[in-house]
Amino acid sequence: MRATAVRRTALAASAAALVLLATACGGSSDADAKDGKDEKGAANGSSSAPKTPAKALTAAELETAALAQGDVKGTKITKTGPADEVPADGVKVDKEACLPVAHAMYGVAQKGALATTKRRVIDEPKTDGKKSLEDVAKGEGADAFKDAFNLTSTFVALHSYEGTAGPEAFTALKKAAVDCAGGFTATVAGTPTKVVSMAEEKITGGDEAVAWTVTSESDGATAPVKLVALRKGGSVATFFAFNLAAAGGDATFELPTAVVAAQDKKLA
Repeated sequence: MRATAVRRTALAASAAALVLLATACGGSSDADAKDGKDEKGAANGSSSAPKTPAKALTAAELETAALAQGDVKGTKITKTGPADEVPADGVKVDKEACLPVAHAMYGVAQKGALATTKRRVIDEPKTDGKKSLEDVAKGEGADAFKDAFNLTSTFVALHSYEGTAGPEAFTALKKAAVDCAGGFTATVAGTPTKVVSMAEEKITGGDEAVAWTVTSESDGATAPVKLVALRKGGSVATFFAFNLAAAGGDATFELPTAVVAAQDKKLA
């Protein structure tokens, strides 16, 4: 494929996902995690929720457990700021059952959260100096585009929950993902993002973990993002990852397993 075609496809396909990633953090939500239960009080699928309430980490303890520079090799880790915040009531969905998924994508905490902290984890550039980004923008080499933009950005939201709220929020998210596997539309700040599918992937960690490839669509082109949730005791971490080169079909986009493993280790 010519470089101009690669660039056009990637940028069109990733437009909606970039909106998500640019503002992929949020505050606490009034959404009730109990909505994710069935008649027996558990979402579809297995869960290792504790029989007794888990101890909630304090804000200080949660901050200590959050990722820091050096925890994930080959990445730059920074704290998010006020400009990254998305209020929970600012996340709208066309299907109410899909709200837990939309909240997870934007790092929004569920009812019962006592504290929240967020990080941005970005792969260090893998350039060889042969082509600059300016050269790529001019269409000088599809390979240069692939190398320059084959970087994964992951937004991590770490929430501490009171009592059984953490396991309940995790269970509600799993059920919502099943209910919304066929797609939904999320709108933030007036900008809609159309999710066309959610496919579960394998992931391990914490007391329980789950992951999906979420495919979004913009102007007829699609782009994949990765969504992971991990629970350890009363703490729940969500990971929302995107790779621009993968949006153009020129790179394999894997789950951010190194980031997930590093966060799991710090919660242990």
